[in-house]
Amino acid sequence: MTRTAIRNPVLPGFHPDPSILRVGADYYLATSTFEWYPGVRVHHSRDLVNWRPLGGILTDRRLLDLTGVPDSGGIWAPDLTYANGLFHLVFGVMDNYAHGYKDIANYLITAPAVEGPWSDPVRLPGRGFDAALFHDDDATYLLNMVFDSRPGRGFAGIELQQIDGGGAGKPRLILENRSVTEGPHIYKIDGWYYLMVAEGGTGYEHGVSVLRSRTLDGPYEPDPAGPMLTSRHDPGLELQKAGHGCLVQTQDGEWYVAHLVARPYTTRGRCVLGRESAIQRVEWVDGWPRVAGGVPAVEVPAPALTPHPWPVAEREPAELHWSTLRRPASPDWVRFDGDRVTISGGQSPYGLRAPSLVARRVTSTKCAFETNVTFEPDSVHQSAGVTAYYNSRNWYHLALTTDGLILTGSDQGTRTVHFTGEPATRLGVEFDGPVLRFSADGRPIPVELDATILSDEHADEIIGGQIRAFGFTGAFVGLWVQDLAGEGGVATFSDVTYEV
Repeated sequence: MTRTAIRNPVLPGFHPDPSILRVGADYYLATSTFEWYPGVRVHHSRDLVNWRPLGGILTDRRLLDLTGVPDSGGIWAPDLTYANGLFHLVFGVMDNYAHGYKDIANYLITAPAVEGPWSDPVRLPGRGFDAALFHDDDATYLLNMVFDSRPGRGFAGIELQQIDGGGAGKPRLILENRSVTEGPHIYKIDGWYYLMVAEGGTGYEHGVSVLRSRTLDGPYEPDPAGPMLTSRHDPGLELQKAGHGCLVQTQDGEWYVAHLVARPYTTRGRCVLGRESAIQRVEWVDGWPRVAGGVPAVEVPAPALTPHPWPVAEREPAELHWSTLRRPASPDWVRFDGDRVTISGGQSPYGLRAPSLVARRVTSTKCAFETNVTFEPDSVHQSAGVTAYYNSRNWYHLALTTDGLILTGSDQGTRTVHFTGEPATRLGVEFDGPVLRFSADGRPIPVELDATILSDEHADEIIGGQIRAFGFTGAFVGLWVQDLAGEGGVATFSDVTYEV
């Protein structure tokens, strides 16, 4: 069989912290969604090359409540596993990560199929984030990094705790913190327990390390060859920030690791597309899983599986690309009807409870988004239009208002009006590398804007050594309607296009 190639990133745009799983001939990638619904996006493949979106798992408030979570709070690093005929999803909801605390609650849900129906969430023990399950031969264990919130402390290692009905045990530390050690996964292979962790932080020092032990409780010894995967030593690599890995074995016995990467616009610069998902081939050397060169590659040999591109008829419906901010898509405020999207207005850009923003991920450095807008504002409190968005403090919005067409930007919370003009019916936004341009009725608005403020690096705000905001997501384009006084402002968008 002639092998095709895996082209990285396999999931471009904001798709970080991949958890990869094989069930029979089907492969699933679950990724973090932070403050966006549906929570935990899932993609499906049968060859590790061609991936299709299945949507999100956490679709309503029964399963997930993101009301009021901070920018880059919410869903951190989900873990998808399969055991005893059920899919298991462990996820954490981060309500606060600033001022030396991590207020996170970990949950477990199960389902007979990845499409659901999913059980009600069960609160799990845990004293940190990046929770994951390990299904051993006769018991199930919870893993998580430990966070010590006492002044001057912080990352405190990796913890293991039995949680199944056979008898929950006390948590025990199986690995002390080495270098911002997080993202744990355990695999039992050929009599060894392999502990895979993320280290070095989520930025340019990120990496994947592997340790092993003959017993589940350790002690765990690191691979003498060093990190399994990292970009930290080579700023010239196209794929940077490689880390947060998860192993999978094909039905033919080949091994791969899914991990996150980022593609900066300049050397170690800003990453507008956010953190993306990639896959590398793994070879076993002297009993250790290793990636060639220990660095991420853009092109990787695919496994010896029958190529499985998805037929056009099975490709993603448009709604699978939409995400909504901090509240699930429900008929009380958003309705999808073919190529039409009707949105009732919500909070201001800085509101964290009920914004009315429907958006999709930016997946390429060059792309264009356009739509027709039908909207008649009744007061100065209402606006509707298109946005290029990162978070509540960093965005651009071209909107129809009672004062005409207005282009406003927010840079770390400081608002600026960049353009005013006559109303228009078709609005658009174009990413051209680091330059952002808007258009009205097919005519460019004569302002070039800085696209790089819509990046992880620019969104990070650390003041006096204290974290104010993290940038863990990525750029979006979307439809945004504001109705600050709750006066019934509604906008309809039609003929929405996204082209790369």
